[in-house]
Amino acid sequence: MNLNSTTLLWKIILCFNRKDMSSGKLHFAKIWESNAELVGDSPALINDSQVVSWSEYESQASKIANFLQEKGLKQDSKVGIYLHNCNEFLIAQFGVFKMGGCPINVNYRYKEDELVYLLDNSDTEAVFFHGCYSSQIDLIKDKLPNVKAYVQIDDGTEPLNDNAVFFNEIIKEFDPLPPQDRSEEEIYMLYTGGTTGMPKGVMYKQGGFVTSMLKTLKAMGFEMPDDIDQLPQYVAQIKEANMLPKSLVACPLMHGTGMWLGAFLPMLTGGCVVSVPNLSFDADKLWEEVERSKISSIVIVGDAFAKPMLESLNKAKEAGKPYDISSVMLIISSGVMWSSEVKKALLEHHDMMLMDTMGSTEGGMGASITSRAMPTETAKFRLNPGTIIISDDGEEVEPGSGVMGKIGTSGLVPEGYYKDPVKSAETFKEFNGVRYSFPGDYATINEDGSINLLGRGSNCINTAGEKVYPEEVEEAIKLSESVYDCLVVGLDDAKFGQKVVAVVSLNKNSDISEQDLTDFTKTKISGYKAPKNILFVDEVKRAPNGKANYKWAKAEAVDKLS
Repeated sequence: MNLNSTTLLWKIILCFNRKDMSSGKLHFAKIWESNAELVGDSPALINDSQVVSWSEYESQASKIANFLQEKGLKQDSKVGIYLHNCNEFLIAQFGVFKMGGCPINVNYRYKEDELVYLLDNSDTEAVFFHGCYSSQIDLIKDKLPNVKAYVQIDDGTEPLNDNAVFFNEIIKEFDPLPPQDRSEEEIYMLYTGGTTGMPKGVMYKQGGFVTSMLKTLKAMGFEMPDDIDQLPQYVAQIKEANMLPKSLVACPLMHGTGMWLGAFLPMLTGGCVVSVPNLSFDADKLWEEVERSKISSIVIVGDAFAKPMLESLNKAKEAGKPYDISSVMLIISSGVMWSSEVKKALLEHHDMMLMDTMGSTEGGMGASITSRAMPTETAKFRLNPGTIIISDDGEEVEPGSGVMGKIGTSGLVPEGYYKDPVKSAETFKEFNGVRYSFPGDYATINEDGSINLLGRGSNCINTAGEKVYPEEVEEAIKLSESVYDCLVVGLDDAKFGQKVVAVVSLNKNSDISEQDLTDFTKTKISGYKAPKNILFVDEVKRAPNGKANYKWAKAEAVDKLS
Protein backbone atom coordinates (compact mmCIF):
# COMPACT_ATOMS: atom_id res chain seq x y z
CA MET A 1 0.00 0.00 0.00
CA ASN A 2 1.35 3.36 -1.05
CA LEU A 3 0.40 6.20 1.31
CA ASN A 4 2.28 9.13 -0.18
CA SER A 5 0.13 12.04 1.02
CA THR A 6 1.00 14.40 -1.84
CA THR A 7 -0.30 12.02 -4.51
CA LEU A 8 -3.11 10.18 -2.74
CA LEU A 9 -5.77 12.84 -3.27
CA TRP A 10 -5.11 12.90 -7.00
CA LYS A 11 -5.30 9.10 -7.10
CA ILE A 12 -8.78 9.41 -5.61
CA ILE A 13 -9.79 11.88 -8.28
CA LEU A 14 -8.27 10.08 -11.26
CA CYS A 15 -9.33 6.56 -10.41
CA PHE A 16 -13.00 7.27 -10.98
CA ASN A 17 -12.29 7.79 -14.67
CA ARG A 18 -10.57 4.42 -15.15
CA LYS A 19 -12.16 1.64 -17.15
CA ASP A 20 -14.40 -0.68 -15.12
CA MET A 21 -13.14 -4.13 -14.21
CA SER A 22 -14.27 -6.96 -16.46
CA SER A 23 -17.77 -8.29 -15.85
CA GLY A 24 -18.90 -11.73 -14.72
CA LYS A 25 -17.46 -12.03 -11.21
CA LEU A 26 -18.36 -8.75 -9.57
CA HIS A 27 -20.33 -10.08 -6.62
CA PHE A 28 -19.42 -9.90 -2.93
CA ALA A 29 -20.07 -13.60 -2.29
CA LYS A 30 -17.97 -14.70 -5.25
CA ILE A 31 -14.98 -12.58 -4.25
CA TRP A 32 -15.16 -13.58 -0.58
CA GLU A 33 -15.39 -17.27 -1.47
CA SER A 34 -12.23 -16.86 -3.53
CA ASN A 35 -10.50 -15.07 -0.65
CA ALA A 36 -11.42 -17.90 1.73
CA GLU A 37 -9.59 -20.33 -0.53
CA LEU A 38 -6.54 -18.08 -0.73
CA VAL A 39 -6.15 -16.91 2.89
CA GLY A 40 -8.24 -19.47 4.75
CA ASP A 41 -6.11 -19.58 7.88
CA SER A 42 -5.92 -15.77 8.21
CA PRO A 43 -8.37 -13.94 10.50
CA ALA A 44 -11.43 -12.52 8.77
CA LEU A 45 -13.32 -11.29 11.83
CA ILE A 46 -12.30 -10.32 15.36
CA ASN A 47 -14.68 -9.22 18.11
CA ASP A 48 -13.04 -9.11 21.51
CA SER A 49 -11.66 -12.64 22.09
CA GLN A 50 -13.69 -14.21 19.27
CA VAL A 51 -11.56 -14.76 16.16
CA VAL A 52 -13.07 -16.21 12.97
CA SER A 53 -10.73 -17.33 10.20
CA TRP A 54 -11.58 -16.87 6.55
CA SER A 55 -12.28 -20.61 6.21
CA GLU A 56 -14.66 -20.48 9.17
CA TYR A 57 -16.24 -17.28 7.86
CA GLU A 58 -17.04 -18.91 4.52
CA SER A 59 -18.23 -22.19 6.03
CA GLN A 60 -20.53 -20.60 8.59
CA ALA A 61 -21.99 -18.22 6.00
CA SER A 62 -22.71 -21.21 3.73
CA LYS A 63 -24.66 -22.88 6.54
CA ILE A 64 -26.66 -19.72 7.12
CA ALA A 65 -27.43 -19.60 3.38
CA ASN A 66 -28.62 -23.21 3.44
CA PHE A 67 -30.86 -22.51 6.43
CA LEU A 68 -32.45 -19.51 4.72
CA GLN A 69 -33.16 -21.48 1.56
CA GLU A 70 -34.75 -24.28 3.57
CA LYS A 71 -37.01 -21.67 5.15
CA GLY A 72 -38.24 -20.77 1.69
CA LEU A 73 -36.18 -17.68 0.94
CA LYS A 74 -35.13 -17.24 -2.67
CA GLN A 75 -33.07 -14.94 -4.86
CA ASP A 76 -33.80 -11.30 -3.99
CA SER A 77 -35.41 -12.23 -0.64
CA LYS A 78 -34.77 -9.59 2.01
CA VAL A 79 -33.20 -10.46 5.40
CA GLY A 80 -33.17 -8.03 8.33
CA ILE A 81 -29.98 -7.84 10.40
CA TYR A 82 -31.04 -6.43 13.76
CA LEU A 83 -27.64 -6.64 15.46
CA HIS A 84 -25.04 -4.38 17.00
CA ASN A 85 -21.40 -4.86 16.01
CA CYS A 86 -20.40 -8.52 16.20
CA ASN A 87 -18.91 -11.26 14.03
CA GLU A 88 -22.37 -12.77 13.47
CA PHE A 89 -23.48 -9.57 11.72
CA LEU A 90 -20.97 -10.11 8.94
CA ILE A 91 -21.44 -13.88 8.80
CA ALA A 92 -25.21 -13.46 8.41
CA GLN A 93 -24.72 -10.85 5.68
CA PHE A 94 -22.31 -13.12 3.79
CA GLY A 95 -24.85 -15.94 4.06
CA VAL A 96 -27.58 -13.73 2.62
CA PHE A 97 -25.34 -12.78 -0.32
CA LYS A 98 -24.51 -16.46 -0.89
CA MET A 99 -28.14 -17.44 -1.42
CA GLY A 100 -28.78 -14.45 -3.69
CA GLY A 101 -30.68 -12.41 -1.11
CA CYS A 102 -30.44 -8.81 0.04
CA PRO A 103 -29.45 -7.92 3.63
CA ILE A 104 -31.44 -5.14 5.31
CA ASN A 105 -29.64 -3.04 7.90
CA VAL A 106 -31.81 -2.51 10.97
CA ASN A 107 -31.08 0.31 13.41
CA TYR A 108 -30.86 -1.38 16.81
CA ARG A 109 -32.10 1.84 18.45
CA TYR A 110 -35.47 1.57 16.72
CA LYS A 111 -38.61 0.92 18.75
CA GLU A 112 -41.74 -1.03 17.85
CA ASP A 113 -43.33 1.22 15.22
CA GLU A 114 -40.02 2.04 13.54
CA LEU A 115 -39.07 -1.64 13.35
CA VAL A 116 -42.43 -2.64 11.89
CA TYR A 117 -42.22 0.13 9.29
CA LEU A 118 -38.69 -0.80 8.19
CA LEU A 119 -39.19 -4.58 8.08
CA ASP A 120 -42.55 -4.25 6.33
CA ASN A 121 -41.37 -1.62 3.85
CA SER A 122 -38.35 -3.76 2.91
CA ASP A 123 -40.43 -6.96 2.51
CA THR A 124 -38.15 -8.72 4.98
CA GLU A 125 -38.63 -12.51 5.18
CA ALA A 126 -36.12 -13.38 7.93
CA VAL A 127 -34.61 -11.48 10.87
CA PHE A 128 -31.35 -12.00 12.77
CA PHE A 129 -31.41 -10.37 16.23
CA HIS A 130 -29.45 -10.21 19.47
CA GLY A 131 -31.06 -11.78 22.52
CA CYS A 132 -31.29 -8.39 24.23
CA TYR A 133 -33.85 -7.38 21.59
CA SER A 134 -36.06 -10.42 22.21
CA SER A 135 -38.79 -8.34 23.84
CA GLN A 136 -38.93 -6.11 20.76
CA ILE A 137 -39.32 -9.19 18.55
CA ASP A 138 -42.25 -10.30 20.70
CA LEU A 139 -43.90 -6.92 20.17
CA ILE A 140 -43.57 -6.90 16.37
CA LYS A 141 -43.82 -10.54 15.25
CA ASP A 142 -47.62 -10.58 14.84
CA LYS A 143 -47.45 -7.46 12.69
CA LEU A 144 -45.00 -9.05 10.23
CA PRO A 145 -46.78 -12.05 8.67
CA ASN A 146 -44.26 -12.32 5.82
CA VAL A 147 -41.33 -13.12 8.13
CA LYS A 148 -40.59 -16.85 7.83
CA ALA A 149 -37.73 -17.13 10.33
CA TYR A 150 -36.23 -15.38 13.34
CA VAL A 151 -32.61 -16.18 14.24
CA GLN A 152 -31.34 -15.25 17.70
CA ILE A 153 -27.70 -14.53 18.50
CA ASP A 154 -26.99 -15.54 22.09
CA ASP A 155 -25.57 -12.57 24.01
CA GLY A 156 -26.24 -13.98 27.46
CA THR A 157 -29.11 -11.63 28.22
CA GLU A 158 -32.22 -13.61 27.31
CA PRO A 159 -33.34 -17.23 26.89
CA LEU A 160 -34.26 -18.47 23.43
CA ASN A 161 -37.20 -16.56 22.00
CA ASP A 162 -40.11 -18.95 21.43
CA ASN A 163 -40.34 -17.82 17.81
CA ALA A 164 -36.64 -18.11 17.01
CA VAL A 165 -33.80 -20.55 16.45
CA PHE A 166 -30.29 -20.04 17.78
CA PHE A 167 -27.59 -18.90 15.37
CA ASN A 168 -25.13 -21.38 16.90
CA GLU A 169 -27.58 -24.27 16.39
CA ILE A 170 -27.74 -23.47 12.68
CA ILE A 171 -23.94 -23.58 12.50
CA LYS A 172 -23.94 -26.98 14.26
CA GLU A 173 -26.80 -28.66 12.42
CA PHE A 174 -26.80 -27.40 8.83
CA ASP A 175 -24.53 -28.40 5.97
CA PRO A 176 -22.90 -25.70 3.85
CA LEU A 177 -24.85 -24.57 0.80
CA PRO A 178 -23.11 -25.75 -2.40
CA PRO A 179 -21.70 -22.97 -4.63
CA GLN A 180 -24.37 -20.99 -6.46
CA ASP A 181 -24.44 -19.00 -9.68
CA ARG A 182 -23.99 -15.25 -9.12
CA SER A 183 -25.62 -12.37 -10.93
CA GLU A 184 -24.21 -8.89 -11.05
CA GLU A 185 -27.81 -7.69 -11.49
CA GLU A 186 -28.74 -8.74 -7.94
CA ILE A 187 -29.73 -5.77 -5.80
CA TYR A 188 -27.72 -4.66 -2.78
CA MET A 189 -29.60 -2.20 -0.63
CA LEU A 190 -28.85 0.01 2.36
CA TYR A 191 -31.54 1.85 4.28
CA THR A 192 -30.87 5.49 5.08
CA GLY A 193 -31.18 6.72 8.65
CA GLY A 194 -34.36 8.63 7.92
CA THR A 195 -33.01 12.09 8.88
CA THR A 196 -35.09 13.65 6.08
CA GLY A 197 -38.23 11.54 6.50
CA MET A 198 -38.90 7.84 6.88
CA PRO A 199 -35.98 5.46 6.15
CA LYS A 200 -35.53 4.66 2.48
CA GLY A 201 -33.82 1.68 0.86
CA VAL A 202 -31.12 2.89 -1.54
CA MET A 203 -30.70 0.26 -4.27
CA TYR A 204 -27.49 -0.62 -6.12
CA LYS A 205 -26.68 -3.47 -8.49
CA GLN A 206 -24.03 -5.78 -7.06
CA GLY A 207 -21.76 -5.44 -10.09
CA GLY A 208 -21.69 -1.66 -10.07
CA PHE A 209 -21.35 -1.40 -6.31
CA VAL A 210 -18.49 -3.92 -6.07
CA THR A 211 -16.71 -2.12 -8.90
CA SER A 212 -17.04 1.15 -6.98
CA MET A 213 -15.59 -0.45 -3.83
CA LEU A 214 -12.62 -1.82 -5.76
CA LYS A 215 -11.99 1.59 -7.30
CA THR A 216 -12.09 3.14 -3.84
CA LEU A 217 -9.36 0.75 -2.71
CA LYS A 218 -7.25 1.78 -5.69
CA ALA A 219 -7.86 5.43 -4.82
CA MET A 220 -6.68 4.83 -1.28
CA GLY A 221 -3.29 3.63 -2.51
CA PHE A 222 -3.80 -0.13 -2.88
CA GLU A 223 -2.23 -1.38 -6.11
CA MET A 224 -5.46 -3.02 -7.22
CA PRO A 225 -5.54 -4.80 -10.60
CA ASP A 226 -7.75 -3.38 -13.34
CA ASP A 227 -8.96 -6.89 -14.25
CA ILE A 228 -11.11 -8.71 -11.69
CA ASP A 229 -9.55 -12.02 -12.81
CA GLN A 230 -6.23 -10.78 -11.38
CA LEU A 231 -7.67 -9.99 -7.93
CA PRO A 232 -6.88 -13.46 -6.48
CA GLN A 233 -3.25 -13.07 -7.50
CA TYR A 234 -3.12 -9.68 -5.77
CA VAL A 235 -4.64 -11.09 -2.57
CA ALA A 236 -2.12 -13.95 -2.60
CA GLN A 237 0.72 -11.45 -3.00
CA ILE A 238 -0.27 -9.23 -0.08
CA LYS A 239 -0.79 -12.31 2.11
CA GLU A 240 2.71 -13.50 1.21
CA ALA A 241 4.04 -10.04 2.08
CA ASN A 242 2.15 -10.11 5.40
CA MET A 243 0.22 -6.99 4.34
CA LEU A 244 -3.40 -8.12 4.67
CA PRO A 245 -5.25 -5.08 6.08
CA LYS A 246 -6.84 -4.98 9.52
CA SER A 247 -9.68 -2.50 9.84
CA LEU A 248 -11.17 -1.47 13.18
CA VAL A 249 -14.79 -0.38 12.76
CA ALA A 250 -15.41 2.10 15.57
CA CYS A 251 -18.87 3.09 14.30
CA PRO A 252 -21.92 0.83 13.83
CA LEU A 253 -21.91 -1.73 11.01
CA MET A 254 -25.61 -0.99 10.53
CA HIS A 255 -24.69 2.29 8.78
CA GLY A 256 -22.95 2.85 5.46
CA THR A 257 -19.75 4.33 6.89
CA GLY A 258 -19.09 1.33 9.12
CA MET A 259 -20.12 -1.31 6.59
CA TRP A 260 -18.76 0.15 3.37
CA LEU A 261 -15.51 1.73 4.56
CA GLY A 262 -14.89 -0.43 7.61
CA ALA A 263 -15.93 -3.88 6.41
CA PHE A 264 -16.39 -4.15 2.64
CA LEU A 265 -13.06 -2.54 1.74
CA PRO A 266 -10.75 -4.81 3.80
CA MET A 267 -12.76 -7.96 3.06
CA LEU A 268 -12.46 -7.47 -0.69
CA THR A 269 -8.70 -7.95 -0.33
CA GLY A 270 -8.74 -10.79 2.19
CA GLY A 271 -8.30 -8.50 5.18
CA CYS A 272 -9.74 -8.59 8.67
CA VAL A 273 -12.64 -6.64 10.20
CA VAL A 274 -12.19 -5.88 13.90
CA SER A 275 -15.00 -4.62 16.11
CA VAL A 276 -15.37 -3.80 19.81
CA PRO A 277 -18.42 -5.33 21.56
CA ASN A 278 -19.32 -2.23 23.61
CA LEU A 279 -22.57 -0.56 22.49
CA SER A 280 -21.33 2.85 23.64
CA PHE A 281 -18.11 4.19 22.17
CA ASP A 282 -15.07 3.71 24.41
CA ALA A 283 -11.92 5.38 23.10
CA ASP A 284 -9.66 3.59 25.60
CA LYS A 285 -10.99 0.22 24.40
CA LEU A 286 -10.38 1.29 20.82
CA TRP A 287 -6.71 2.10 21.39
CA GLU A 288 -6.25 -1.07 23.44
CA GLU A 289 -7.58 -3.05 20.47
CA VAL A 290 -5.26 -1.14 18.12
CA GLU A 291 -2.31 -2.26 20.23
CA ARG A 292 -3.52 -5.84 20.60
CA SER A 293 -4.50 -6.52 16.99
CA LYS A 294 -2.00 -4.22 15.23
CA ILE A 295 -4.74 -2.34 13.40
CA SER A 296 -3.80 -0.71 10.09
CA SER A 297 -6.91 1.45 9.59
CA ILE A 298 -9.71 2.85 11.75
CA VAL A 299 -13.13 3.96 10.55
CA ILE A 300 -14.93 6.69 12.51
CA VAL A 301 -17.61 9.35 12.11
CA GLY A 302 -16.08 12.80 12.61
CA ASP A 303 -15.39 14.66 15.83
CA ALA A 304 -17.95 12.60 17.75
CA PHE A 305 -15.36 9.80 17.66
CA ALA A 306 -12.14 11.70 17.00
CA LYS A 307 -12.38 13.99 20.06
CA PRO A 308 -12.69 11.15 22.61
CA MET A 309 -9.89 9.30 20.77
CA LEU A 310 -7.66 12.36 21.10
CA GLU A 311 -8.51 12.78 24.78
CA SER A 312 -7.63 9.13 25.40
CA LEU A 313 -4.26 9.51 23.66
CA ASN A 314 -3.50 12.70 25.61
CA LYS A 315 -4.42 11.11 28.91
CA ALA A 316 -2.29 8.02 28.30
CA LYS A 317 0.68 10.12 27.24
CA GLU A 318 0.39 12.38 30.30
CA ALA A 319 0.31 9.27 32.51
CA GLY A 320 3.57 8.09 30.95
CA LYS A 321 1.90 5.09 29.31
CA PRO A 322 1.24 6.14 25.70
CA TYR A 323 -0.58 3.72 23.44
CA ASP A 324 1.43 2.05 20.69
CA ILE A 325 -0.44 3.19 17.58
CA SER A 326 2.49 2.78 15.20
CA SER A 327 0.58 0.18 13.13
CA VAL A 328 -2.11 2.70 12.15
CA MET A 329 -1.61 3.95 8.62
CA LEU A 330 -5.01 5.48 8.00
CA ILE A 331 -8.07 6.86 9.81
CA ILE A 332 -11.16 7.28 7.64
CA SER A 333 -14.19 9.39 8.52
CA SER A 334 -17.46 10.12 6.79
CA GLY A 335 -20.80 11.69 7.58
CA VAL A 336 -19.98 14.27 10.28
CA MET A 337 -17.63 17.25 10.53
CA TRP A 338 -14.05 16.33 11.46
CA SER A 339 -12.40 19.59 12.50
CA SER A 340 -8.92 20.52 11.36
CA GLU A 341 -7.85 21.28 14.95
CA VAL A 342 -8.62 17.71 16.06
CA LYS A 343 -6.86 16.26 13.03
CA LYS A 344 -3.76 18.31 13.75
CA ALA A 345 -3.70 17.19 17.38
CA LEU A 346 -4.07 13.51 16.38
CA LEU A 347 -1.15 13.85 14.01
CA GLU A 348 1.03 15.07 16.87
CA HIS A 349 0.73 11.57 18.33
CA HIS A 350 1.49 9.69 15.10
CA ASP A 351 2.16 10.51 11.44
CA MET A 352 -0.65 8.84 9.53
CA MET A 353 -3.13 9.59 6.77
CA LEU A 354 -6.45 11.14 7.79
CA MET A 355 -9.06 10.67 5.07
CA ASP A 356 -12.20 12.77 5.48
CA THR A 357 -14.81 11.67 2.93
CA MET A 358 -17.94 13.55 1.98
CA GLY A 359 -20.94 11.58 0.84
CA SER A 360 -24.16 9.84 1.71
CA THR A 361 -25.89 6.52 1.15
CA GLU A 362 -26.90 7.91 -2.24
CA GLY A 363 -23.36 8.66 -3.47
CA GLY A 364 -19.82 9.90 -2.79
CA MET A 365 -18.99 13.54 -3.44
CA GLY A 366 -15.45 14.34 -2.44
CA ALA A 367 -12.57 13.84 -0.06
CA SER A 368 -10.05 15.73 2.03
CA ILE A 369 -6.67 14.19 2.85
CA THR A 370 -4.65 15.39 5.84
CA SER A 371 -1.18 14.45 7.01
CA ARG A 372 1.66 16.20 8.80
CA ALA A 373 2.94 17.32 5.42
CA MET A 374 -0.47 18.30 4.08
CA PRO A 375 -2.79 20.14 6.52
CA THR A 376 -6.35 20.98 5.47
CA GLU A 377 -9.22 23.23 6.48
CA THR A 378 -12.37 21.99 8.17
CA ALA A 379 -15.24 21.13 5.78
CA LYS A 380 -13.14 21.91 2.68
CA PHE A 381 -13.19 19.05 0.17
CA ARG A 382 -11.92 18.28 -3.31
CA LEU A 383 -14.78 17.24 -5.58
CA ASN A 384 -14.77 13.82 -7.20
CA PRO A 385 -14.78 13.93 -11.03
CA GLY A 386 -18.32 13.97 -12.36
CA THR A 387 -19.60 15.92 -9.35
CA ILE A 388 -21.43 19.20 -9.94
CA ILE A 389 -23.13 21.91 -7.89
CA ILE A 390 -26.49 23.20 -9.14
CA SER A 391 -28.10 26.37 -7.82
CA ASP A 392 -31.76 26.48 -6.83
CA ASP A 393 -32.55 28.18 -10.14
CA GLY A 394 -31.18 25.20 -12.04
CA GLU A 395 -27.82 26.61 -13.18
CA GLU A 396 -24.40 25.04 -12.62
CA VAL A 397 -22.51 27.05 -10.01
CA GLU A 398 -19.32 28.74 -11.20
CA PRO A 399 -16.17 28.36 -9.05
CA GLY A 400 -15.54 31.41 -6.88
CA SER A 401 -19.03 32.86 -7.42
CA GLY A 402 -20.08 32.38 -3.79
CA VAL A 403 -23.42 30.97 -4.96
CA MET A 404 -24.82 28.11 -2.91
CA GLY A 405 -26.02 25.01 -4.70
CA LYS A 406 -27.02 21.40 -4.35
CA ILE A 407 -24.33 18.77 -4.91
CA GLY A 408 -24.92 16.16 -7.63
CA THR A 409 -22.81 13.04 -8.17
CA SER A 410 -22.55 10.90 -11.30
CA GLY A 411 -20.73 7.63 -11.86
CA LEU A 412 -22.25 5.07 -9.49
CA VAL A 413 -25.82 6.37 -9.22
CA PRO A 414 -28.31 4.19 -7.31
CA GLU A 415 -31.07 2.40 -9.17
CA GLY A 416 -33.50 4.31 -6.97
CA TYR A 417 -35.27 4.10 -3.62
CA TYR A 418 -37.03 0.82 -2.91
CA LYS A 419 -40.77 1.12 -3.63
CA ASP A 420 -40.61 4.93 -3.81
CA PRO A 421 -40.68 6.09 -7.45
CA VAL A 422 -41.66 9.66 -6.55
CA LYS A 423 -38.71 10.28 -4.23
CA SER A 424 -36.44 8.39 -6.66
CA ALA A 425 -37.38 10.79 -9.47
CA GLU A 426 -36.65 13.78 -7.22
CA THR A 427 -33.22 12.55 -6.13
CA PHE A 428 -31.85 10.64 -9.14
CA LYS A 429 -32.26 12.70 -12.30
CA GLU A 430 -30.52 13.96 -15.41
CA PHE A 431 -28.71 17.25 -15.89
CA ASN A 432 -27.40 18.05 -19.37
CA GLY A 433 -27.97 14.44 -20.41
CA VAL A 434 -26.06 12.87 -17.48
CA ARG A 435 -27.77 11.01 -14.62
CA TYR A 436 -26.88 12.36 -11.17
CA SER A 437 -27.75 11.72 -7.56
CA PHE A 438 -28.85 14.82 -5.61
CA PRO A 439 -29.16 13.72 -1.94
CA GLY A 440 -29.80 17.29 -0.77
CA ASP A 441 -26.40 18.51 0.44
CA TYR A 442 -25.54 22.17 -0.25
CA ALA A 443 -22.12 23.73 -0.79
CA THR A 444 -20.23 26.62 -2.35
CA ILE A 445 -17.32 26.05 -4.72
CA ASN A 446 -14.01 27.89 -4.50
CA GLU A 447 -11.90 29.14 -7.41
CA ASP A 448 -9.48 26.24 -6.98
CA GLY A 449 -12.31 23.72 -7.39
CA SER A 450 -12.53 22.75 -3.73
CA ILE A 451 -15.88 23.09 -2.00
CA ASN A 452 -17.15 24.26 1.35
CA LEU A 453 -19.84 21.92 2.64
CA LEU A 454 -22.82 23.75 4.13
CA GLY A 455 -25.16 20.91 5.03
CA ARG A 456 -28.40 19.19 4.13
CA GLY A 457 -31.06 21.47 2.67
CA SER A 458 -33.81 19.87 4.71
CA ASN A 459 -32.15 21.25 7.87
CA CYS A 460 -31.76 24.74 6.44
CA ILE A 461 -32.96 27.54 8.74
CA ASN A 462 -34.77 30.47 7.08
CA THR A 463 -34.30 33.52 9.30
CA ALA A 464 -35.53 36.91 8.05
CA GLY A 465 -35.32 35.62 4.49
CA GLU A 466 -31.71 34.46 4.84
CA LYS A 467 -30.70 30.79 4.58
CA VAL A 468 -28.56 29.45 7.38
CA TYR A 469 -27.11 25.93 7.34
CA PRO A 470 -26.68 24.35 10.80
CA GLU A 471 -23.37 22.67 10.00
CA GLU A 472 -21.76 25.96 9.05
CA VAL A 473 -22.78 27.55 12.37
CA GLU A 474 -21.72 24.45 14.32
CA GLU A 475 -18.29 24.59 12.71
CA ALA A 476 -17.85 28.23 13.74
CA ILE A 477 -18.98 27.63 17.34
CA LYS A 478 -16.70 24.61 17.73
CA LEU A 479 -13.69 26.74 16.87
CA SER A 480 -13.93 28.07 20.43
CA GLU A 481 -11.47 26.33 22.73
CA SER A 482 -14.23 26.10 25.34
CA VAL A 483 -16.65 24.11 23.18
CA TYR A 484 -16.68 20.32 23.06
CA ASP A 485 -19.74 19.69 20.88
CA CYS A 486 -22.61 21.59 19.35
CA LEU A 487 -25.84 21.17 17.37
CA VAL A 488 -27.77 24.02 15.78
CA VAL A 489 -31.51 24.08 15.05
CA GLY A 490 -34.13 26.55 13.92
CA LEU A 491 -37.10 27.49 16.12
CA ASP A 492 -40.21 29.40 15.09
CA ASP A 493 -39.89 33.11 15.75
CA ALA A 494 -42.55 35.82 15.41
CA LYS A 495 -40.09 38.42 14.17
CA PHE A 496 -37.67 36.43 11.96
CA GLY A 497 -39.81 33.45 10.93
CA GLN A 498 -37.15 31.18 12.40
CA LYS A 499 -34.28 31.90 14.75
CA VAL A 500 -30.95 30.11 15.10
CA VAL A 501 -30.49 28.25 18.39
CA ALA A 502 -27.36 26.38 19.46
CA VAL A 503 -27.23 23.52 21.96
CA VAL A 504 -23.67 23.37 23.31
CA SER A 505 -21.57 21.22 25.64
CA LEU A 506 -18.27 22.56 26.98
CA ASN A 507 -14.88 21.00 27.50
CA LYS A 508 -14.01 19.93 31.03
CA ASN A 509 -12.92 22.85 33.24
CA SER A 510 -14.08 25.33 30.59
CA ASP A 511 -16.41 28.22 31.24
CA ILE A 512 -17.78 30.73 28.77
CA SER A 513 -20.90 32.86 28.86
CA GLU A 514 -23.64 32.81 26.24
CA GLN A 515 -22.78 36.37 25.21
CA ASP A 516 -19.05 35.70 24.93
CA LEU A 517 -19.64 32.62 22.78
CA THR A 518 -22.09 34.53 20.58
CA ASP A 519 -19.56 37.33 20.14
CA PHE A 520 -16.85 34.79 19.30
CA THR A 521 -19.07 33.13 16.71
CA LYS A 522 -19.71 36.46 15.02
CA THR A 523 -15.97 36.81 14.40
CA LYS A 524 -16.11 33.61 12.31
CA ILE A 525 -19.38 33.94 10.35
CA SER A 526 -21.86 36.65 9.37
CA GLY A 527 -23.87 38.11 12.24
CA TYR A 528 -27.25 36.91 10.91
CA LYS A 529 -25.98 33.31 11.08
CA ALA A 530 -24.95 33.56 14.73
CA PRO A 531 -27.31 31.95 17.24
CA LYS A 532 -29.95 34.11 18.92
CA ASN A 533 -29.82 31.72 21.88
CA ILE A 534 -27.15 29.35 23.16
CA LEU A 535 -28.21 26.60 25.54
CA PHE A 536 -25.55 24.82 27.58
CA VAL A 537 -26.02 21.10 28.30
CA ASP A 538 -23.86 18.44 29.94
CA GLU A 539 -23.84 16.32 26.80
CA VAL A 540 -24.90 16.85 23.20
CA LYS A 541 -26.81 13.73 22.22
CA ARG A 542 -25.90 12.02 18.97
CA ALA A 543 -26.95 8.86 17.16
CA PRO A 544 -24.80 5.71 17.69
CA ASN A 545 -22.97 6.44 14.43
CA GLY A 546 -21.99 9.92 15.65
CA LYS A 547 -24.38 11.76 13.37
CA ALA A 548 -26.38 14.73 14.54
CA ASN A 549 -29.56 14.08 16.51
CA TYR A 550 -31.38 17.22 15.46
CA LYS A 551 -34.71 15.87 16.72
CA TRP A 552 -33.29 15.72 20.26
CA ALA A 553 -31.61 19.13 19.93
CA LYS A 554 -34.83 20.78 18.77
CA ALA A 555 -36.84 19.21 21.59
CA GLU A 556 -34.20 20.35 24.09
CA ALA A 557 -34.31 23.89 22.69
CA VAL A 558 -38.12 24.05 22.72
CA ASP A 559 -38.22 22.74 26.29
CA LYS A 560 -35.68 25.23 27.63
CA LEU A 561 -36.97 28.26 25.74
CA SER A 562 -40.70 27.71 26.12
